[in-house]
Amino acid sequence: MPHPVRLMGRLIGWLDRKLFVPGKDEKEQRRRGRCLCILTLLPTLLITAAILIGGYLIHPLLGLAVEAVLTCYTLAARSLRDESMKVFRALAKGDIPEARRAVSMIVGRDTEALDAAGITRAAVETVAENTSDGVIAPMLYTCIGGPILGMLYKAVNTMDSMVGYHNERYENYGRAAARLDDLVNRIPARLSARLMILAAALLGPEYDATRAKRIYLRDRYNHKSPNSAHTESVCAGALGIRLAGDASYFGRLVRKPYIGDDVRPVEAKDIPRANRLMFLTAGLMLLISAAVWLIPGMLLL
Repeated sequence: MPHPVRLMGRLIGWLDRKLFVPGKDEKEQRRRGRCLCILTLLPTLLITAAILIGGYLIHPLLGLAVEAVLTCYTLAARSLRDESMKVFRALAKGDIPEARRAVSMIVGRDTEALDAAGITRAAVETVAENTSDGVIAPMLYTCIGGPILGMLYKAVNTMDSMVGYHNERYENYGRAAARLDDLVNRIPARLSARLMILAAALLGPEYDATRAKRIYLRDRYNHKSPNSAHTESVCAGALGIRLAGDASYFGRLVRKPYIGDDVRPVEAKDIPRANRLMFLTAGLMLLISAAVWLIPGMLLL
């Protein structure tokens, strides 16, 4: 079966081609961008609700199975690990061209000129940032509103990843999608950072929770996005490495502040370390989600 997020991407791409018209003024581009958001979110809501409710109307067990599958589709932990580990394996073999190709699949920056350290930083940053966007945020929204709210979140996040860029084409047209993504990730990013600090405290000597907290408090706003640097700063502090800095996007150099300190040089093994941090953070969020639903029920028994 095609992944729902891929279907969302196809819908957004189709709408983008229909709605975006070069040469329109700023106000019109923003209006069209708002239309893109509505025409993406409304079908997502209606189709997800129809599938879920239809399953329960046919049989409660079928509804439960559908809900479980839809919930799994909202989470990206495994795919994030798999794709980032392709970068690690290429680096471990010394195959820089293959590592560049692999990392280009999971980052938005230009990768052609990256060396081994730059490739590693890009992969670690992606794992750290998507610990919130791809794992904790969908878990939180699914916990609150089931897979319907979870899928709506994924639609918002997919729109931002496709049109929420600061460039000539999307600066105004993608504004609504970017602002909406900032809004829905405000609480999850901060929750993710705090859970990640706790995870660093539980993972052992390769991670420093005290430094993770210090770097988080210092560098959590070192990003244009109000949310992205929260988990990146925790990861950088926990591993003792420096992330972010200047990067090239669509052939244009973008100046960005650093996140973290150069306690030690970045190395390829930081990619699996970041993944372990992500998975334990997800495990902690799973415990919280289970408690939210189970404890009230137990109290009523």
